[in-house]
Amino acid sequence: MENYKEEIKFKLKTLPEKPGIYQYFNDKGKIIYVGKAKNLKRRVTSYFTKNHDTAKTRILVRNIRDIKYIVVDTELDALLLENNLIKKYQPKYNIQLKDDKTYPWICIKNEPFPRVFSTRRIVKDGSQYFGPYPSVKVMNTLLELIRELYPIRTCNLDLHQNKIEEKKYKVCLEYHIGNCLGPCVGKDSQKNYDEYIKQIKHIVKGNISSLIKDLKEKMALAAEQYAFEEAQNYKLKIESLEKYKAKSTVVSPVIDKVDVITMLQDEKSAFVNYLMIANGAIINGFTVEVKKNMAETKEEILAYVLLEMRERFKSISKEVLVEEDLNLEFDEFKFFAPQRGDKKYLIDLSLKNARFFQMDKYKQEKIKNPEKHANRILETIQKDFRLQELPVHMECFDNSNIQGTNPVSACVVFKNAKPSKKDYRHFNIKTVVGPDDYASMTEAVYRRYKRLLDENEPLPQLIVIDGGKGQLGAALEALEQLDLRGKIAIVGIAKRLEEIFFPGDSLPLYLDKKSESLKVIQHMRNEAHRFGITHHRNRRSKAALVSEITQINGIGPKTQEDLMKAFKTISNIKKAKKEEIESIVGFSKAKLIWEYFH
Repeated sequence: MENYKEEIKFKLKTLPEKPGIYQYFNDKGKIIYVGKAKNLKRRVTSYFTKNHDTAKTRILVRNIRDIKYIVVDTELDALLLENNLIKKYQPKYNIQLKDDKTYPWICIKNEPFPRVFSTRRIVKDGSQYFGPYPSVKVMNTLLELIRELYPIRTCNLDLHQNKIEEKKYKVCLEYHIGNCLGPCVGKDSQKNYDEYIKQIKHIVKGNISSLIKDLKEKMALAAEQYAFEEAQNYKLKIESLEKYKAKSTVVSPVIDKVDVITMLQDEKSAFVNYLMIANGAIINGFTVEVKKNMAETKEEILAYVLLEMRERFKSISKEVLVEEDLNLEFDEFKFFAPQRGDKKYLIDLSLKNARFFQMDKYKQEKIKNPEKHANRILETIQKDFRLQELPVHMECFDNSNIQGTNPVSACVVFKNAKPSKKDYRHFNIKTVVGPDDYASMTEAVYRRYKRLLDENEPLPQLIVIDGGKGQLGAALEALEQLDLRGKIAIVGIAKRLEEIFFPGDSLPLYLDKKSESLKVIQHMRNEAHRFGITHHRNRRSKAALVSEITQINGIGPKTQEDLMKAFKTISNIKKAKKEEIESIVGFSKAKLIWEYFH
């Protein structure tokens, strides 16, 4: 099989199940198709697994040599980004937009007593544009609501103060029906009108909670007054608004000629995402892996990739958005680290794409070279937990008891960062009376490692205790009794904040929520909890069933044991014939059991 087919097969396995756009490239590296997807993995995979009805689709699939994607937050963002990229690249197999139709925007005009209206044409005159809106219905609903709530003008008169003072205008019908307060004749002040515009900006930016609350109050009032048709109209408007998403992280008309670059890294590689913004839209997105040869700094890697990307995509942007301030200076452009707003959203989107690219590489590595993948994870754990040895063998303990009954502890074993289920062990707590988590933990840890020492079995490089300082202290007590304290690394993980506690440290360690180290530790903790709960449930069930036999007068533990050995379950004993029971326990006891159940 040709190399590109193998590469595509790996990419299909590691695609994220997220909304976004995908790009297909031919053997010359040219984009031949751009598509959007609610679920990238499902949509892209369908091209290569289904029998297609149209010849055009079959030809497209035969010509695909590479796949790239850009992850976004919502289907709406995917739709907008797809639209931008089709216009820019005009891929061979996409529908071509001959009329270059664009999505509409809401414009707040830069003028005295600003108008608020829809437009498909952006004019750089200081006016503010919000959108775009793939649904014209949603946009019109929003404009209708704005005009209903705020008495803003719809005329295109020049309302500079000198024109108003000269009394050049007369009020129109909108004034007489109450839709406008008449700023054209000085009946509405600029200050009062600006307050309307301020509130309208909040709404079109997506801060519509207060508007929905107001409409719900109006709906309730209309219903109380039996104006059900009016109440229904309010309800429909509320539903439209709740579906509405005014703000797009993909397109923003105030951002023009800007580059975005972000980076994630591990011990051996850096994953750098580059976005190119022009005319308020993303026109290029590219993620690259950089292998670290020496101890390169973040600035060195970013500068290297940025200059390469700017050259490749012929960028002339004067501003480059970065996640944090960099110790870099270039004459051609300036760096800016946004903290909020549209530009911060672009940083977050870029980081998201870098993260998915990184996860893809890890998944491909896991498929192609499982041993290398496991070693990389173990090296990360060793570094994060400050271990002297690679934690090839790790164990995790958890206690289970409900209302103090049948206390048990579970020990799960991970080897090469994967569960080794044949090595799992559970402990029925013997020396502890009542629900004492700490004493139970001490007993379980002591019994586990006493046995390993007695049988000369290898000890783990890391012990994980499910719990905070108390449980960790109890486990340490057991290690001290066995003279193992300081010879095996041990940590506790507290559930609520995922705090990692080390012996002797008053302050916990907080790992990145997305770090592979934390994910492995959480997997161990969850496995220990599941294994312990399952065993605990089985013990309680067995105890409850067996105790039913001992309730029969004249039947003791020995008879109970013989019956359970023969019939396995209480249900089988209930169904058994009297003669079958008699053959196990004799005539008189069989009579007692038969009469009890029948």
